[in-house]
Amino acid sequence: MNQGMGVANPSELLYGASRVELYRCKSCSSITRFPRYNDPMKLLQTRKGRCGEWANCFTLYCRAFGYESRLILDFTDHVWTECFSPCLGRWMHLDPCEGIYDNPLLYEKGWGKKLNYVIAIARDGVYDVTKRYTRKWHEVLSRRVMTTEPALRIIISDITREQRKNFDSEMLVKLDERDKSEVDEIERNLFSKDDPSISLPGRQSGDKEWRISRSEFGSDEHCSLSSSSCPVRKCVDEHVTKIYNAFRSVVYQLAEQASDISTATEVLEMLRRILISLKNSPFRTRRTTIDSASTNSLFRRMLPSFGQLFDALSLKCKSGVDGASDICIASEPVKTSVALPVVFHALDDLVNNLTGCKKLNEESLSWPLLKLNRICSGFVLASGEELPFGIATSAFDGTRVSKWEEPNGATGCWIIYKVLDNRMHELVAYELMSANDAPERDPMDWIVEGSGNGGSSWQILDKQSAQKFEKRFQRKTYSVKSQSFLANAFRFRFVAVRDAKATSRFQIGSIDLYARTA
Repeated sequence: MNQGMGVANPSELLYGASRVELYRCKSCSSITRFPRYNDPMKLLQTRKGRCGEWANCFTLYCRAFGYESRLILDFTDHVWTECFSPCLGRWMHLDPCEGIYDNPLLYEKGWGKKLNYVIAIARDGVYDVTKRYTRKWHEVLSRRVMTTEPALRIIISDITREQRKNFDSEMLVKLDERDKSEVDEIERNLFSKDDPSISLPGRQSGDKEWRISRSEFGSDEHCSLSSSSCPVRKCVDEHVTKIYNAFRSVVYQLAEQASDISTATEVLEMLRRILISLKNSPFRTRRTTIDSASTNSLFRRMLPSFGQLFDALSLKCKSGVDGASDICIASEPVKTSVALPVVFHALDDLVNNLTGCKKLNEESLSWPLLKLNRICSGFVLASGEELPFGIATSAFDGTRVSKWEEPNGATGCWIIYKVLDNRMHELVAYELMSANDAPERDPMDWIVEGSGNGGSSWQILDKQSAQKFEKRFQRKTYSVKSQSFLANAFRFRFVAVRDAKATSRFQIGSIDLYARTA
């Protein structure tokens, strides 16, 4: 229960926590302090907070990756981030709590917020960006009563001028041009027609009763097979498929040149050490050297077979001095940072599958040792999701550090995958991985369906019951017997979890779909 505000102690003030909320436990009456830290490095330690803390940390990450970023403060009590996209030539809306990007009307149209002031706070100044987030400007204007509009413009101009006083003339000209471009863009969009066919969800993060009390729940009341309060999310996972495909040439070379399984495993462990060295180097200038002292002769002979894998990681291999080879960044460093966790987990799976082979030969060069033609870059809609850690696309990102979690999915939930550009695929296999914790939430019974018309009708492709994951991050592979059916959408209906009496939740670490190779 909320007990009001406390007084910040010196250690809390040291990290910007001028506000401390107090809560009393209903069971034992103990008091818990919740200091609202503003220092993002402290927040990375505590890993606790609400939208302000999440936006603070997310903005730190964006800046660390080299993106020009700013915090957005909504005076009706919400905080998010904007990043400048050089590709689009404009600022993009990014809400880390909701897992939604480039949907600025989310709050007014989806949540039903009555906006007044939305202010962007950056290193180079302060900006009034309210008009970006509304199509009801005259209504918003009636609620802007803190000061007059001319006075607000003067205040913002004075703050911005102070922030820029030490900037050189070239930077000032650049910022001035971009400011004018942003104003023009916002004014154009302010009076653009709203598309009534686009439905935006109510607030997803936070307790349901809390969201309802804030009138941010939106119009959707529940999730069903025909209705979801979750937005359709795009999977950004092409790099996962490229990494899986790239191991084909590696495994084929191992089958030809490695004398036994242990020798093949040794080569893969050498590859892992090289990737760890890259992972531990500065992300903008990742580089490591492969020399004769750190690798054996088989690894050096196989180095050309790693070329496709390096491409998938946005790396390149160059000849160095004295016969050494240098591995370094080939393009955008962010791509490498996103792909590295995937390749480590894929390596673990490959080594695990290798050790399960009696012999490495042509007969063993098949599923699941080779994971080819993984379907990627589609769109996902789920019956529900846990924000911000358990969003639906986490089931398709290729890493162990995330998962899809459905808060009310223990007795039934679903997830739909729509293929990019409505391409038709014949599903031949799929793979599920258990999540990091809580085995009682693991799927036990499920049905896999395909649709050839984008989800209007469904055909059962596979059924499983009484399945049990023996450990965390365990992958279980399933071949689809009902083949020869072309589909552009797939649906998993998870009917029961391992122990529905112990939990109301469902979770899965990953879902991978594999199509027949052309």
